[in-house]
Amino acid sequence: MMDSTFSWILLFDASLRLATPLMFAALAGFVSERAGVMDIGLEGKMLLGAFAAATIASVTGSAWQGVLAAIVITGCFSLLHAFACITHKGDHVVSGLAINLLAAAITALLAQRIFVQGGMTPILSDEQRLPTIEFPNIITHDDGLLSQIYWHLLSGHNILVYLAFIAVFLTIYLMKYSTWGIVVLAAGDNPTALKRAGFSVSKIRYMAVVVGGCICGLAGAFLSIGHGAGFVENMTVGKGFIALAALIFGRWHPIGVMLSCLFFGFLEALAIRLQESRFSDVDSVIPIQLLEVTPYVLTLCVLAGVIGKSAAPATLGKPMR
Repeated sequence: MMDSTFSWILLFDASLRLATPLMFAALAGFVSERAGVMDIGLEGKMLLGAFAAATIASVTGSAWQGVLAAIVITGCFSLLHAFACITHKGDHVVSGLAINLLAAAITALLAQRIFVQGGMTPILSDEQRLPTIEFPNIITHDDGLLSQIYWHLLSGHNILVYLAFIAVFLTIYLMKYSTWGIVVLAAGDNPTALKRAGFSVSKIRYMAVVVGGCICGLAGAFLSIGHGAGFVENMTVGKGFIALAALIFGRWHPIGVMLSCLFFGFLEALAIRLQESRFSDVDSVIPIQLLEVTPYVLTLCVLAGVIGKSAAPATLGKPMR
């Protein structure tokens, strides 16, 4: 019984780690899309952030410089997306897909040219990766449930895992109580009224897109120098689209986004555990492939109105005339 309980605790522990990049990316999409700019390029920006973080951390030996590089590069590509969609009123989906394709090509090419290791960066040392946080020793190590939850579920995670949850509640506060958050929401729901109030809708949307891009850089940095130990070609493997699905399934609300990401992270962790045959009794009932497609199926159900109605910003993807 104790072994079974410990296995489930480890499963939830893995779920937190796997949900972290999804939360950062989904929050990035939330900020951008709440301002009315659709962000299909989350996948590409995560990939760029992962490459930049691993490359700079490998060259300089500093994980924090790697994080800064990831934030800068994703912010710059977000500017490119904003320039196409806001200034030139281009199609948001086409621009996002272009960033995805461009990121996949650039990261693979640069990784091969710089490191000559088949599209990979060198394996990073512990000093080149982001640190983990160990909780204070206020609970003794034993086989009790509380001790296992404290030491194996809550403690010992990468610093970005805790920052992801802080970012969720910080986003709620900013969107609800700050002037910046209120005008961002207005830019997506009623830009005409915002313009009449004397605000520049374009500037607000630019700011939201760039801020979202910087947040997406944290998702990429977590993949390469937090959870991982270097960059591998196409290492995001669709996580940006999963984050977009979590944003829609969470109905464009930070709490809903967080819960969706945790649920999708749990599904991914469970699929991994099933492949390792640690939950063979579950494996006989739930095919792994079903777990992998569940996020997309649920998102389609939300969009079709089967599980409630989605609450997308009124002017999402529409240019300001």
